[in-house]
Amino acid sequence: MQYLSGLIEHYGYIGIILALIGGIIGLPIPDEVLLTYVGFNVYQGRMLFVPALLSAFVGGLGGITLSYLIGIKLGLPFLKKFGPKFHITEERVERTRKLFVKFGPFLLLIGYFIPGIRHVVAYLSGMNGYTYKKFATFAYLGAMIWCFTFITLGRILGENWTQVGFFLSRYSIYFVFLLIVGCLIYYTYWKKSRVFGK
Repeated sequence: MQYLSGLIEHYGYIGIILALIGGIIGLPIPDEVLLTYVGFNVYQGRMLFVPALLSAFVGGLGGITLSYLIGIKLGLPFLKKFGPKFHITEERVERTRKLFVKFGPFLLLIGYFIPGIRHVVAYLSGMNGYTYKKFATFAYLGAMIWCFTFITLGRILGENWTQVGFFLSRYSIYFVFLLIVGCLIYYTYWKKSRVFGK
């Protein structure tokens, strides 16, 4: 935790961006803890909510896009060779692949909230030939919801921000369920608007 507080203290908003880029591509950075800590800094008045949220979004966007581009250019051999160095095991890749088959692009949106998934799903999107537009539609919306959720949670919890683990273990499944329902509603609306727009 000390290195996170040092990162925020010394580099401020730039530190948030760099940490999230690294965390999403697979470096051992506790992303949710970082975002909640950012929210705590907002609560204490050391950071402003909107710049903190935008910095987190840019970092999340940068990390997920970089992973997507690596997936396109270097594919599965790269992931198998270098993945374990970033704690991306074959077991995790296989688990994410199965979810990817089930949920398709929606996994890009909800994957941020499932431990170990967000680090792999963008690589798989690139490997599966998703267009940038399709990838960005789901991944960037997911990044915004994820950043907003945890920064706001840290701001609300205030001095009790370290209890985020308790909230995650107790309520994350409900949140993911609501998110899936919301995604289905959004997808239905999107498909209908395309049909009627023709």
